Amino acid sequence: MTEHQLPQGFETLAIHAGQEADPQTGAVVTPIYQVSTYKQDGVGGLRGGYEYSRSANPTRTALEECLAALEGGSRGLAFASGLAAEDTLLRTVLQPGDHIVIPNDAYGGTFRLFAKVLTRWGVEFSVADMQDLAHVRGQLRPNTKAVWVETPSNPLLGIADLTGLAEIAHGAGALLVVDNTFASPYLQQPIALGADVVVHSTTKYMGGHSDVVGGALVAADAELGEQLAYHQNAMGAVSGPFDAWLVMRGIKTLGVRMDRHCSNAEKVAELLSRHPKVSQVLYPGLAEHPGHEIAAKQMKAFGGMVSFRVAGGEEAAVEVCNRAQLFTLGESLGGVESLIEHPGRMTHASVAGSALEVPADLVRVSVGIESIDDLLADLQQALG
Repeated sequence: MTEHQLPQGFETLAIHAGQEADPQTGAVVTPIYQVSTYKQDGVGGLRGGYEYSRSANPTRTALEECLAALEGGSRGLAFASGLAAEDTLLRTVLQPGDHIVIPNDAYGGTFRLFAKVLTRWGVEFSVADMQDLAHVRGQLRPNTKAVWVETPSNPLLGIADLTGLAEIAHGAGALLVVDNTFASPYLQQPIALGADVVVHSTTKYMGGHSDVVGGALVAADAELGEQLAYHQNAMGAVSGPFDAWLVMRGIKTLGVRMDRHCSNAEKVAELLSRHPKVSQVLYPGLAEHPGHEIAAKQMKAFGGMVSFRVAGGEEAAVEVCNRAQLFTLGESLGGVESLIEHPGRMTHASVAGSALEVPADLVRVSVGIESIDDLLADLQQALG
């Protein structure tokens, strides 16, 4: 911060960080630089540092600067998808023979990346209950290079103590990697709690409109940020300029959208908690949730995701998904429209038969920003 620069709040950064008015035209929105290459000012004379859009693109640069500001990190990087971001991170910080600890309730695609791709590359992993710090500590090995955590987790909405995990990881000389997709930086900033790298699927709350696929990394340390940027260019799974622009557009309203997502989700969780056909509600905003107190300390609010178990079992859970009308049956999450899905048969089918297998009677809802009375009525009729 310069001598005369005032501190800026989250919503201000979301709209302005990295997004100064275009110097040539005064355009207040960052242009879409739909370009592959750039005229150089003599051999080796890069104008503004741009030579080829895999290496850098002005639209992507604006997004990356915004991401770093929102997460309080030194370097932000934008990718073609959340999994592209994860793959680049893992191949930057791990090598054959290394070990990583992952959650017992990780996103299915993340588990698939470890179990089916990285193990073939010689990377070992073990699974830990991230809500049990002693269990995490017990999974560490001499070759452990990172601890990976989601909080809230997908789809069981588990809450992990990030400060405690950071102490454990750093005590072992390992990095703490936090997937912050469910919370978004508006609700939670893991770097301030000790994380070394934050991961996002920007497809979700950051984009927020179900119209873009993207991913992001934010590094706390500048040196690690440089290493990640080198691999981003070397591996090439970068965000295209239009996708970067769409994510930036979504980020501008992230704060106001998250307020409504959270408000609606709280009311949905209350309804489900009272319903006789629901055996359990998984939502960190409920006082009975085992992670409620930790979530209250490290999150601004409790998020827009709610999972619940249907008393009638797997087929009854599937029927709830099929009967929903306003809640659209579909994968993904974090858009303005509400979604419903059966994780065991949809997003988390890849973990079937593993330590990460989810309950067959589980339903996950991404609570949108529609009128809450309409959402509650739809859930009532879907439950029957």
